[in-house]
Amino acid sequence: MYKNALLLVCLSSMLLAQNMQDFKKEQMQNFNSKTTEFDTYKKTQESEFEIYTKEQKRVYNEYKKGLEVFWDEPKLSTPKNWVSYEKDKQTRTDVDFENETITIEAIAKSQEEAKQKLQLALAKTITIDTKTLQDSDPLELKLKKIKKPSAVVDAQVKAEPILSTVIFEKTPSQKDVKEYVQKYVVYDDIKAKKSSKIEDAKVYTLNVTLPKDTMIKRSKVYYADVKEHAQKQKIPISLVFAVMQTESSFNPRARSHIPAYGLMQIVPKTAGIDTYNFLYNEKKLVSGTYLYNSTNNITMGSAYLHILYYRYLKDIKDPTSRLYCTIAAYNTGAGNVAWAFTKTYNMKKAAPLINEKKPKEVYNKLLKDLRFDEPKHYLKRVSSRMGSYHKLYGI
Repeated sequence: MYKNALLLVCLSSMLLAQNMQDFKKEQMQNFNSKTTEFDTYKKTQESEFEIYTKEQKRVYNEYKKGLEVFWDEPKLSTPKNWVSYEKDKQTRTDVDFENETITIEAIAKSQEEAKQKLQLALAKTITIDTKTLQDSDPLELKLKKIKKPSAVVDAQVKAEPILSTVIFEKTPSQKDVKEYVQKYVVYDDIKAKKSSKIEDAKVYTLNVTLPKDTMIKRSKVYYADVKEHAQKQKIPISLVFAVMQTESSFNPRARSHIPAYGLMQIVPKTAGIDTYNFLYNEKKLVSGTYLYNSTNNITMGSAYLHILYYRYLKDIKDPTSRLYCTIAAYNTGAGNVAWAFTKTYNMKKAAPLINEKKPKEVYNKLLKDLRFDEPKHYLKRVSSRMGSYHKLYGI
């Protein structure tokens, strides 16, 4: 009887073990299957996005080539400059937010024709809002026709003032705009040179200086969003403003060759993916239009500063030292910050060396040993500008 019971227990144990092995095997197969499915999905996403970005680049280059018919130098927007063209491509406006100037150029066959073109362009530039600009810009209209992959998150651009709040104390009337235009578009201030592209035509140029407090007034447009998201991410409000000024000088149409988009110059394929995943627990790519929406841009830029400060650089103990490293990392990456201290890209190795130094020593070490000049200048500018915004907003 005892032997039979023992045999039954052994058989049951063997059967249970076999069932467990089968269960584990099945679970592993399911896991491997899901992993393969995810990898395939990820590769499909990446492939679709590559096709999408290539098509964007093709349209961008094609548009630029079309400008060469009229212009010796076909300018397009940069991080600090908003460049826009009229539909016929023969009038263009370049707003330099860093140097606070507007340059308008018009190709015309007479001074009177040029004056009319310059007047219309200036009136449009000082009154247009971000949404109207997005919906009417010839390049954006071409880019909009490209089919976006399902994994790309898009958004509408908000209607926010660009220059109207800089130039006028309140919403300008037609009379206000007319008086401003008549004041600045005068024959004596219009320069002309022969066009090398259009026969019997000249390129007429007008320069307008913006008010000295342009940067301050531009920052105020974004104050509510900056305050909300800086506080949410537990980072200084002054840091977000200082980064924004250094990245774009508050140019809402900021775009770099990388490409990076918007006020805080977010790169969709790198910081964009990490930040969107941090915010919404999904690995998604965001479109340029998504990042031209100021709230989205500030949300993501603030969150990326949080990721750098509280995650990538968390082993740096002194808050001021960590802040300096965060500023540099926003420009050049945490790995390059580590390299300044260890000649490796490993922050785990760099953090103990950083912790041995006082904040001022960390700052000086970064200025001396960061791999490139750009992040050195970036660290200086952002650090200095933080103090200015702290004084301006008192927080």
